[in-house]
Amino acid sequence: MSTLSHLDETGQIRMVDVGDKSVTTRVAIAAARIRLNRTAYDLLTGGEKGKGEVLNTARVAGVLAAKRCAELIPLCHSLPLSFVGVDFELDDAHSNVLVTSTCRSDYKTGVEMEAMTACSIAALTIYDMCKAADKGIVIEQIHLQYKAGGKSGVWQAPLTGSAPQQGQNHE
Repeated sequence: MSTLSHLDETGQIRMVDVGDKSVTTRVAIAAARIRLNRTAYDLLTGGEKGKGEVLNTARVAGVLAAKRCAELIPLCHSLPLSFVGVDFELDDAHSNVLVTSTCRSDYKTGVEMEAMTACSIAALTIYDMCKAADKGIVIEQIHLQYKAGGKSGVWQAPLTGSAPQQGQNHE
């Protein structure tokens, strides 16, 4: 039977005790899609200066967010990140930006929350920088694509065709 790891046997919240867990290399990859109207997308992608400024700002915001995840999500552990990467893929046909974040750590607990936080904050930063041209920007499909390490081993999201997928080397 599955249980919620952040609830004790009486249903009260608790931080998971990772004290007896082994240190292993943990990797997580998360993704999100940002849908913009054509005007906002064209402003974002028109010319290297605009695209570079918006996406680089979003990249830095995502990295910073991953590093501060434990301050944002109440029961997350502070953990030493050895790598945070935030990448973007432009989908011209649909005026979408696909965001992928990768986090890595050698520690006792996974980095899924750090990867999803990095992805979310990068997407929100793009929204913030483009909202003057489109108040109806949609951030969607924030999800875990891949995780490895620890007792549960490797997990890969099923390919459904509806979620953004990018070809990345997971290790």
